[in-house]
This record gives sequence, structure tokens and C-alpha cells, in this order.
Amino acid sequence: MSLTDKADVSTFVDLTQHEIEALKTRFNLADAHTHQRQSTSQERIVSRLPELWHESESKQQAHFERQFLDAFFRLHQQPTARAMGRTLLSYSASVSTMVAGMFLKQRGMSVQLVEPCFDNLVDLLRNMQVPIAPFAESALHDKDAIYERLVDEITADAIYLVDPNNPTGFTLLAEKLEGFREVVRYCVDHDKVLVMDFCFASFALCDEGIGRVDIYRLLEESGVTYMVMEDTGKTWPIQDAKCAMITASQDIQEEVYNLHTSVLLNVSPFVLNMVTQYVEDSITDGFASVRDIIRTNGEAARNALSGTILEFQEPVVGTSVAWFRIKPDHLTATQLQAVLFDEEVYVLPGTFFYWNTKEKGERFVRLALAREPELFAGAMERMRKVLERYAV
Repeated sequence: MSLTDKADVSTFVDLTQHEIEALKTRFNLADAHTHQRQSTSQERIVSRLPELWHESESKQQAHFERQFLDAFFRLHQQPTARAMGRTLLSYSASVSTMVAGMFLKQRGMSVQLVEPCFDNLVDLLRNMQVPIAPFAESALHDKDAIYERLVDEITADAIYLVDPNNPTGFTLLAEKLEGFREVVRYCVDHDKVLVMDFCFASFALCDEGIGRVDIYRLLEESGVTYMVMEDTGKTWPIQDAKCAMITASQDIQEEVYNLHTSVLLNVSPFVLNMVTQYVEDSITDGFASVRDIIRTNGEAARNALSGTILEFQEPVVGTSVAWFRIKPDHLTATQLQAVLFDEEVYVLPGTFFYWNTKEKGERFVRLALAREPELFAGAMERMRKVLERYAV
């Protein structure tokens, strides 16, 4: 990239604009999409693409929807959702989020969204003209105090959580359902709508100490009004072909369905057929193809950046991103991100994740881990050399 081609990143208004620019950069550690190559078993799926294409032409749409949902909820150990048959499919998590925003807008509801989180959730809700306010993720950290903290801090009609959270890796489900049950209990007692983003939940399956429990059973038995979004887009290296889902509680299902059909008809049967093969592959290999890349690159990042001005923030769940705190008070994320960009290493500044208090985000940067390990190792070598300029 020549200097004349270099973008002025200070003019960017959201994280996605940073990610678009990063796609032009040699060491793109910005977006959390999957850019690693295929595993051996995944290569066999690629070799079958013509067969999957013709199969998709020969069977009904409903067949591929059922096949995908059956595989997805088996992988995620959600038998209740699998049995309910209320999940609606869309092309991306943003579309599902937009439907949730439309529901809140149509009901005239306000929402409190966890901070930090990825800022396109904020933008989508604001663009839907949904009144939005923050509440701190830290309010959820002590399971025994969650209910009281929510009583003290929630004034909106709906609560919007991301679990595991992007960028921090925090989850309510580290102790199975104890923390999550408190959130649900609060919502039932205080007549709040619960909106959940589980788009990074696959990484809980990669963590033997976390795993997943039947969340939908608790939701259904509690009587809470809810919308849950899930996604395949951050899990498998399939060139951004993906499927997202939204599942609503029975009391609002018809309303959500009517909004959903105003947005789209269906997801490509070929995409559903192909993604299903990747889901089944992960069931067979115990998520090794996903887990091994994240572990390898996560260790490479921690080792390469250890002893530098960046301090790794240990997540509850190891997702496909790494969150680092900038130790020197005089150096901001905006400044460091610009210096790294000059050296063709693109990381995301924490500012936009702290969407309501950007000054807090100036203490953090985020690195994406779903990359080919050889390229990632090169990025870490380049990044460490840059960070050594700041050594005391």
C-alpha cells in the first residue's frame, strides 16, 4: 500500500469501516470473520461442492432448512430449540438483529445494551430509532449480585446481552445456568424483554470447561419474553457464506414472523446445504478444526506480546478474538492503531466497543485470531517490533 493510498482512519465512524480498510492490509487482524484455510476434512466438503449444488436443485427448500437446524442445534446441544420449530433463518446476524430492532421499534420499547460490545448492534438499533442506553458488562460478573444490579441499573423496556461477549469473552454461562437464570428471573419479575446475541456461542463448545447447556429450556419454562440470535458466520472458513437465526418466545412469535417475512423470503438452499456439511464435520471432529486454530493463534499472540506494553485480558471463554489492555496511560488505542496501520498490521481500537464511553475504550485493542497460523505468526513478529519502540 502506498502512502497516497493510505486511508485517514480518523474519519471512520464505526468498526465495520475499519474492517473494510483492513481487508486491503497485509496483516488484517481486524474483522472476526474466518480467514484460515480448510482442514483436511473440510477440503473434502469443498471437493463435493458440485454435488451439493445439484442436490440443492433437486430437493425442496424446507428439506434444507430442517436439515440445517437439526444439525446446528445438535452441535450446540439445544434440544428444546430443535424441537420447538420456531427458528427463522436469514443471511446474516445483522438481518436478524434488524428484525429484533424492528420489533422493539414497533412496540415503542427502549433497550439497554451491554457495554462494551461490537458497535454495529448500536448502529442498527439507532438506525431503527430504538431508544438505547448502556449498562456495564461488569454488572453481570458476580452471579450472586446480578439481580440487585439489574434492579438498580435497568430502566429500559428490554435488556440486550451478547454471550459470549465480543470483545471480552465474558459469559453468564461459565457456571452453567446460575448467572443466566438470575437475568431471566429479573426479566420475568419486572416485565422486561430479553434479547440475546449468541453469535460467538460456538467457542463455548471449544472450551471443555464451559460447553453449553439447554438455554432454551430455561427460557421456555420461565415464561420470559425473549428473542435470541445465533449465527454461523464467525465459526467456519466458508468465504462468508453463512446462516443466522432468530428464535422468539411463543407470545411474540407471530409478530416477529410477520416482521421477518417483510425482510426476506429464504436463505439459499445451496448455502444451507453447504453450511450443514461444516456443522456435521464439527460434530464429527469435536470442533477440532475450529478450536485448534484459535488455540494456536491465541498462544502465539500471548507469547509474542508478553512483556510489551500490551497486557492480555484473560477471557472467561476463549473466542476468536483477543482483547489487550494498553498499559502506558499516555498512549491511546487510536494512536497505537494508527502506528500499527503504518506497518500494515490492522487491529481494532477499543473506542467503538465502548460505544457510550469511548474514552474507556482508548485503553484497549482487539486482535482477530481466525487466521492462517503462518500469516498470524508474521503479524505477531511485525507487531512486537512496533511495540518495542515503546519499551521503557
